Amino acid sequence: MTKKPHRIVFMGTPEFAVASLRAIYENSYSIAAVVTTPDRPAGRGRKITSSPVSKYALEHGLQAMQPERLRDPAFIQSLKDLHADIFVVVAFRMLPEEVWSIPPLGTFNLHASLLPQYRGAAPVNHAIINGETRTGVTTFLIDSEIDTGKILLQSETEILPDDDAGTLHDRLMLQGAELVIKTIKGLVSGTLKPAKQKVTLGTVLNKAPKIFPADTVIRWEEPAIKIHNLIRGLSPYPGAVATLRSGERYFRLKIFESRSYTAVNEIPGTLLIKDKCRLIISCGQGSLEIMTVQPEGRKRMTAAEFIRGTDLGGWEAA
Repeated sequence: MTKKPHRIVFMGTPEFAVASLRAIYENSYSIAAVVTTPDRPAGRGRKITSSPVSKYALEHGLQAMQPERLRDPAFIQSLKDLHADIFVVVAFRMLPEEVWSIPPLGTFNLHASLLPQYRGAAPVNHAIINGETRTGVTTFLIDSEIDTGKILLQSETEILPDDDAGTLHDRLMLQGAELVIKTIKGLVSGTLKPAKQKVTLGTVLNKAPKIFPADTVIRWEEPAIKIHNLIRGLSPYPGAVATLRSGERYFRLKIFESRSYTAVNEIPGTLLIKDKCRLIISCGQGSLEIMTVQPEGRKRMTAAEFIRGTDLGGWEAA
């Protein structure tokens, strides 16, 4: 397989980044090195685990660099010694200028939104949580601020009513890999003209910050559609969290799937068991049928399985 002459350094960590790395490899570009996070202890057994990108690099004989500090002078010098033309960044850490300024054709990042909308760490989740119907992927030149650099290319996609963060993530992952290849070709040929991110007067920019535990809590006084979108946007990970209460007793429940149900005129949080196998919860406006759950300390299950194994008499969603 004849390699293309231009040399690329790829930087990424999770599965989302692997698709782009694979596309670069399978399009015969010369990958000078792959930069990813150091191996870390993970799971209950604290077993040392490599990132998905690191595993792909190892399986395909690619040089992997795993710096603890991106500003380490030895690491920066090693990057310079690679004489790469382009750095490609997908789902990695914020780079210091000493790194992103190295390659002559630039360092570009793939972001899972249509910038300038949804700058931040969790654009897929927040787009669904906010009820968006369209999103996409963007490649842009990295600068000193987060997700603000000049745009190279964008590609749109529809957010389907049945999408959750998992299905949208997977679709954008593949769409993003295609855009990465187009971007590399454009930079190499000199046909791409970077464009400053435009914010039209009066446009509200939605942000996509990292999701913390407090952001996953369901508030049943809110409208059913808003809660439904929260559930979709947090599925399959980390999951939207509900607390069920009976008197002084509480237990937590993650909800991964829901659907609209004909309005139940009850106090928000009221539980209705229908046909002994369907779980309905009243919301501030409308109600939701809960389809898939995971009780604290137990496995993920259907609502019917949950109802059969749990006495919900007298319980409500707090």
